[in-house]
Amino acid sequence: MTDRAVLSRSGAKTKGSGRIERVQYLDLATLPKARLELMAAGGAELVEIDRVLARTSDNVVGEILRHQGTYFEWNHYPKGDVYDDVSHGQYFYHSHPGGTRDTEHGHFHTFLRAKGMPKHVKQARRKSKADWPRGDDALSHVIGISMDPHGKPLKLFTVNRWVTGETWYQAEDVCELVDRFGIDHAQPSWPTNRWISAMVRLFWPQVITLVRARDATIASWQRANPGSDVLEDRRLEVTSQLEISTESQIAAVKAALSALPDG
Repeated sequence: MTDRAVLSRSGAKTKGSGRIERVQYLDLATLPKARLELMAAGGAELVEIDRVLARTSDNVVGEILRHQGTYFEWNHYPKGDVYDDVSHGQYFYHSHPGGTRDTEHGHFHTFLRAKGMPKHVKQARRKSKADWPRGDDALSHVIGISMDPHGKPLKLFTVNRWVTGETWYQAEDVCELVDRFGIDHAQPSWPTNRWISAMVRLFWPQVITLVRARDATIASWQRANPGSDVLEDRRLEVTSQLEISTESQIAAVKAALSALPDG
């Protein structure tokens, strides 16, 4: 789908991330009914997953860490990541050293590998001499999902290329990949696989917004640092971020659907 909505841009200073160029929240009223219905379905999926996990005091982070042994910062969980060989979606969970990410416990990184991309999607032109992944390893980061100590989502965010070691694709190409992300199998946790897929559906407008803001931040950083290889610059890590609430998002989607004219 190629849904579009009017965007406005502003700047915001974020500790440890330089100047982040933010593209403001997409108005749900500008989205077509079909998109809103996909978002609503994602929200319903999240509610059901949380209901079932809550019966045994579980959550999606605990599910992905189950049977993984001692939890170490920086390590990927589960070992080897989660990969869907049909959609070619991929994700893992990890955390940074304590105190570097405010109140979060850790975060999910989601990706789409090259085999899941349309043939017309090509890596961005670059001046960088860094060794980018090639072939099926030429994956693109989709979105990061920050989680609190109770296994609830805090923020969505994007990062600079060096953070994930990905191949870089322009924002509009990444936006086209968002709907292709999904994990449709049971291992290592069916609830977490379903949850992370549903999160990307429910928060589609925010994901699109943040990916576009990512490129605005990169461009702004390059203008301010003309001698820097911006995609490899360790001073720039987080390129866009947004606090989220699943409850508020679900309510907003319901309201937007209710406001549509009959028929």
